[in-house]
Amino acid sequence: MLEYLFIAFIAIFCIQFFYYIPFFGTFSFSKIKPIKKLFNQPISVIICAKNEGENLKTNLPYFLKQNYPNFEIVLINDCSYDNTLEIMEQFKKDAPINIKIVDVAANEQFWGSKKYALTLGIKAASNDYLIFSDADCKPVSNSWIQEMANNFSNKSIILGYGSYQKIKNSFLNKIIRFETLLTAIQYFSYAKIGIPYMGVGRNLAYTKSTFFNVNGFVNHMHLKSGDDDLFINEVATKNNISTCYTAVSFTESVAKTSFKEWIQQKRRHVSTATHYKLKHKILLGLFYSSQILFWLFAITLLSFQFNWKIVVLLIIFRQLFLYLSIGFSAKKLNETNLILLTPFYELFLISIQLFIFIKNLISKPTHW
Repeated sequence: MLEYLFIAFIAIFCIQFFYYIPFFGTFSFSKIKPIKKLFNQPISVIICAKNEGENLKTNLPYFLKQNYPNFEIVLINDCSYDNTLEIMEQFKKDAPINIKIVDVAANEQFWGSKKYALTLGIKAASNDYLIFSDADCKPVSNSWIQEMANNFSNKSIILGYGSYQKIKNSFLNKIIRFETLLTAIQYFSYAKIGIPYMGVGRNLAYTKSTFFNVNGFVNHMHLKSGDDDLFINEVATKNNISTCYTAVSFTESVAKTSFKEWIQQKRRHVSTATHYKLKHKILLGLFYSSQILFWLFAITLLSFQFNWKIVVLLIIFRQLFLYLSIGFSAKKLNETNLILLTPFYELFLISIQLFIFIKNLISKPTHW
C-alpha cells in the first residue's frame, strides 16, 4: 500500500508542478506589455450600492477624479433603507461630470437580486463600454479608467484586479489578501491560456452588447450570487477577453474584519463554482484536490519513514516552485509582504477551503 501511495504522491507532485510553473507561469512570469494607443471612446462606470451611504461618501470622489476625457457614472441604489439615495443625489448635484442615478424599487419577483439592479443600471448607461466596481471600492489611481479602457481596443471583456487594503498586524487580513492573490493568479492565468472562467465585480469591464447578446443574467438570475464570475464563465472566450494588471489599474476595498463574516462570504463564492462549465470545474477541482492530497500523502509517508529522503526532497522542490510562482505574482500585484510566509498561508487556506467545502455539502449558504 505504501508503494502505491508513494507513486500517487509523485503523480500529485507532478500535477502541482504543472499548475504552478507552466500553467500559472503564463501570468506569474509574464511581462506587462504597454499599450501604445490610448482608448478614447465614452465610458460608463457602473456602481451598485445597497445601504452603502458611508462608503459612497468615502470612495466616490476617487471615481470622480479620473483622468479620462469622456465618462459618466451610473449609480444604482439597490433598495437601500439608509441614506444611500440622498448621498447619491448630493453627489449628482455637485459633480463636475454626468452622474445617472437608477433607483431600484422593491420587486417581489427579483427581491434582493443584485443582478436585477445591475441589469437596470446597464440599460440606463449611455455608452456601450462599461466598467464595473463596488461602492466599498476605490481606484488606486486617477488613471484607472484609462488603463482598463485601453484594453477595449481589441477585446470586449477585461479582467482587472481588486485588491484589499493592508491592515497592519492583522493575520486575517493577510489570509484574505493571500486568498485574493491566489484567485487572481488563477483567473489571469486561465484567461491567458484561452480558457477564461471568472472575474471579480470589484474591477471588471465589458461592453453592453456583450451583456445583451446573451440576455444578461437570465441563465442564472435565480442564483443570488454570480453577477461577476458566472457571467464571465458564460460569455468569455479566448478571443474576446483581455487582462489588465498594471499597478495603476487596481481597485482597493476594505476586507472583512471577522473570520465569521469572511467564511460566510467565501461559502457564497464557492457555491457559485458548481455552476461553472465542466472543464473549469475539472481543472479547478484537480488543483485544489492535489493541494490537499500532496500534504496528506506526504505526512502519511513521512510518518512511516517510507522513502522519506525522496519525500522531503519533493516537498522542498515544491516549496521552491511555490515561492517562484507566488513571489513573482505578488510583485506584480503589490502584495510582496505575503511572500515570506507563503507556505504557512497556503496550508492555513487549504484547511479553510476544506472546511468550507464540507460545510457547503452539509448545508447550502443562505446568508447573502
